[in-house]
Amino acid sequence: MSNFRLDGKTAIVTGGAGGLGKPMAMAYAAAGANVVVASRNAENIEQVVREIEDKDQSALAIPVDITDEAQVDALIAGTVDAFGRVDVVVNNAGRWGRGRAPEDTPLDEWRHIVELNLTGCFLVCLAAGRQMISQNGGKIINVSSTAGSKGNPGQLHYSAAKAGVLSLTNNLACRWARHNINVNCILPGLIATEELKGYGIIPPSVDDEGNPVPRLDLPPNPEDVANLALFLASSASDAITGELIPVRSWLKTERFWL
Repeated sequence: MSNFRLDGKTAIVTGGAGGLGKPMAMAYAAAGANVVVASRNAENIEQVVREIEDKDQSALAIPVDITDEAQVDALIAGTVDAFGRVDVVVNNAGRWGRGRAPEDTPLDEWRHIVELNLTGCFLVCLAAGRQMISQNGGKIINVSSTAGSKGNPGQLHYSAAKAGVLSLTNNLACRWARHNINVNCILPGLIATEELKGYGIIPPSVDDEGNPVPRLDLPPNPEDVANLALFLASSASDAITGELIPVRSWLKTERFWL
């Protein structure tokens, strides 16, 4: 369907070599976008760019530390220099912290996690927003977490930062609607990334008797998050802004404290 194509558009994905970022970058490229893959690790994002270019699609790697304002400004400037504009930005870069009792949370760890997950998102939003205001349009997609909506007492810093991303999304959607800038937020729950599979916390797809587990009783795959990111980047979502959309299965732990 043409409404889901991104031909001629330019999209930036931060954290673009990670378990969620890479599928987003690949999906955008397959939909026809010029994709800027951004992350602190130059080697990793260059590998993603090679994979995109091997499919005869357009991509550029730009290393960036999203907590550094000058580097963020350079990311936007470099994208405009290469492709002329910025149509889509996905604020996907972020990281959880060490699980702790709330009273044992060190201040330096709190500052680091909030800086990475909230301040970094803020800096990219502002830099991209200024460019999109000059263009009279664009789409910003922030990646929060269900930890930001229902909380995670074992990750006090992470869940507080991700809750801040929800508020940031709503506020920017309000103020930038007049500039034709859509600002939405994806809230992944437990997603079956390769990293989490390695930790052994993704439930098996068959039960103890070898029967398949119903799909909606299993965590979504990274591609499920990428599909939503593609929709929010496309013209199919032109009338949607300020929305907070979870991607989660019907696991009780995704919705309730047990």
